[in-house]
Amino acid sequence: MKKVDRLIISELFGPWLMGVAMFSTLLLAATSLDKITNLIVGGASPALVAKITLLVVPPTLINTFAMATLLGSLLAFGRLSNDSEIVALRAGGASMYRIMVPVGIFTLFVACVTYILNDTLVPYATKQAESLIQEASKVASSQSKQPTFNVQEENGEVTLTIQALDFSLENRTLTNVTIIGWDKERKPTFTMFADQLRFNDRKDWRIIGASKLISTDGRDRTDFKEGIWPGQLPQIAATPEEIVAQKIKNPDYFTSGELREQIAKAKITNSLLPAEVRDREYWLWNKLAIPLAAFVFGVLGATLGIRSHRAGTGAGFALAIIIMFTYQTIARFMNQWAMGGVIPPMAAAFTPLALGLGIAGLIMWRRNNA
Repeated sequence: MKKVDRLIISELFGPWLMGVAMFSTLLLAATSLDKITNLIVGGASPALVAKITLLVVPPTLINTFAMATLLGSLLAFGRLSNDSEIVALRAGGASMYRIMVPVGIFTLFVACVTYILNDTLVPYATKQAESLIQEASKVASSQSKQPTFNVQEENGEVTLTIQALDFSLENRTLTNVTIIGWDKERKPTFTMFADQLRFNDRKDWRIIGASKLISTDGRDRTDFKEGIWPGQLPQIAATPEEIVAQKIKNPDYFTSGELREQIAKAKITNSLLPAEVRDREYWLWNKLAIPLAAFVFGVLGATLGIRSHRAGTGAGFALAIIIMFTYQTIARFMNQWAMGGVIPPMAAAFTPLALGLGIAGLIMWRRNNA
């Protein structure tokens, strides 16, 4: 059977590679073409555009690996069926479960590669691409400022609101800052105006330049020197990276470790809304679910690929599109229910896969006993 295993894996590899190329091209055109076009029109240099284009490729590739295993297995087993090779294997005593072994080996290998890249290369490339796009957008729009607004909570109570006319992750600074302290009765206590705040190596924010602190009733007014943080206001708890992270809605931006850290900290400090915490828990479980989708889609596609001799390649493409649309629809509903607290984020991430695996198992059992 080793020769048969190699034959099936070689049949899978070609269509899978074609699927990666085809789906990657479509996804790049759908998700990144507008951004790249805007950069070119905005006057970004060819070198910068080329660099950003290369950086958006890894996240796109990862999202196509599972889809490509579905298409690859549908086409490969469709061809094997048309050539009666599946019939020959069954006549030789091979069960459907044994025929699926090389499919499992190939798709689990794809799943492992997907997991490793999705947790290492993809977050790095996404952060680099986002940083370069923001930099190029500033130049294109002639804007040198990136305003930001953050709310700091403790035990469910707002303690600070932080507003800055410019935030720089590269320099780790907030410029032209206005900070308002809030008491437990939700009333403002003090307002601080500072030229600049910088996050230093001692992991706290320090005042750079002039600053003044004014009480809400106007009776207290104090000018502070550089580097001194007023005791009337709590320190800003968020790091520059956490300020950015609170605004990011792209799960590709984070590694599993970063997501776990954000979730643990948010549960202690309430720095994120409950729905945002559940959304990040869903992203975290998806770091495992997305790679496993390659295995489930591969097995499902192989069982469905064994069909009538009259069915052609077009049927494989059509079936792949229908399955992917169904999967994405179910996954979208699950994500919304998880954010709303209807179901746990882990159940939301793995339910579509469990359904796919159950259907594949049922079809495999029926074909094996036919």
